[in-house]
Amino acid sequence: MDANAWDERYKASERLWPAEPNRWVARETAGLTPGRALDLAAGEGRNALWLAGRGWRVDAVDFSPVAVRRIAEAADRRQAEVRAVEADVTRYAAEDAAYDLVLLSYLHLPPQDMARVLALACRAARPGGTLLLVGHDVANLEQGTGGPQDPRVLTSTEGVEAAWEPCADVVVAEIARRPVGEAEALDTVVRAVRR
Repeated sequence: MDANAWDERYKASERLWPAEPNRWVARETAGLTPGRALDLAAGEGRNALWLAGRGWRVDAVDFSPVAVRRIAEAADRRQAEVRAVEADVTRYAAEDAAYDLVLLSYLHLPPQDMARVLALACRAARPGGTLLLVGHDVANLEQGTGGPQDPRVLTSTEGVEAAWEPCADVVVAEIARRPVGEAEALDTVVRAVRR
């Protein structure tokens, strides 16, 4: 993980990702009562800003100063309740049991780092709070398109379920098909409720 490389990617384009939220984030959070949310590895903040527009108070964390600046500027323009935080999510000290929603959207890390972030998500969610992970599924390498090409950093429903089983009850665990032009990408979607 290299914040400088991500800064360069963000600087090369006015907007690297679409402004609308991820389709699975929108689907899985649609029925939730707004409260306090933590968006880990928020990128340019598309999900955080969308959640704030629906009444959530969001802490959006990313390690790219360029991305964090974009989140803060967009939040100011929209008068959205989003606090942009520059931090490496593998070392971030989130408040324990403070969030009604903890979101990880397309965060792809080596297994040891990912295990640390999944455990952080469990600690950060309050009892009854929602944990949500969306990522490029490992099956995407052979059956889908796009995303990282290193199988060690890709997600799987089994891996996320195993990580969250000690702290939460999984209510959704699927490999979801997302159209990408004429092809499809395969995404891991796991939603759990913190015990």
